[in-house]
Amino acid sequence: MRTLLVDHETDPARVVHQALSDCGFAVDLACTLDEAAAAFGCARYDILLLELVLPDGDGLEWLKQLRRDGYSMPAVMMSSLNELGRRIAIFNGGADDFLPKPVSPDELIARMRAALRRATQMTSPVVTFGNLRFDPVGRQASVNGRPLKIARREVCILEHLLSRAGRTVARAALEDGLYAFDNEVSTNALEVGIYRLRGHLSQSGATLRIKTARGIGYVLELKSAASAA
Repeated sequence: MRTLLVDHETDPARVVHQALSDCGFAVDLACTLDEAAAAFGCARYDILLLELVLPDGDGLEWLKQLRRDGYSMPAVMMSSLNELGRRIAIFNGGADDFLPKPVSPDELIARMRAALRRATQMTSPVVTFGNLRFDPVGRQASVNGRPLKIARREVCILEHLLSRAGRTVARAALEDGLYAFDNEVSTNALEVGIYRLRGHLSQSGATLRIKTARGIGYVLELKSAASAA
C-alpha cells in the first residue's frame, strides 16, 4: 500500500517510517503541507497519515480540502492535542481515525489495517479472477483454495495487476505503486518480481497468466483453453 506520512517531528517520523516499511508499506515522508501537496501531484496514495499541526498550516484544513477535491483514501490523523472537542472536529473533518502522540507504531499499523479494511469492504472484500482469489485486507492469495505463498513484493504486484485484470498496466504505474520516492530500486527489480510471480502462478495451477506488453507494461489475463491444456 502506497502511504504518505506527513509529520514534521523528525525522529518519531523516522521510527514510524521504518516500522511501516518493515511491514511492506511503500512510505513517502513529507515534513510540511507544501511537501505533501507536491507528493500528491506525483503519486496516488492508498492511505494518508497526517499530523494535525504542521509548520506551514493546519493538517485538518488540508484534509478537508482533499475531501472537497474528491480524494477518498483513508486518513489517520495524529496529534499531541487530544481534547474531546478537537477529536470530534477531526472526525467531522473527514478523518477515519485519530491517534494521540506519541504514537505506538504497532497500534498505528493495526489502525491503518482496520481503516483499509473498512474502505475495501465498501467495494469488494475479495477479488476473484479465474481460479485465484485475493483478499486485499489479509494480503492473502489462493488458487483452488490453496494458499499461494509469495513474498510481499509479489503480493503487491499481483494486487496491482488484479485491479486492472484483462487490461495492460504500464510499467511506470506498477513501479509507482510499489516503491516510495526514497527506495533504492535496481533496474530489473520489477522484472524479477514478475518472473517469480509467474513461476508461483504456473506451479499452483492458476488459470491466469502475466503477459508482457512489450515497451508498455504487463497484463493479467485468463489462459485460453489451448494454453491451459
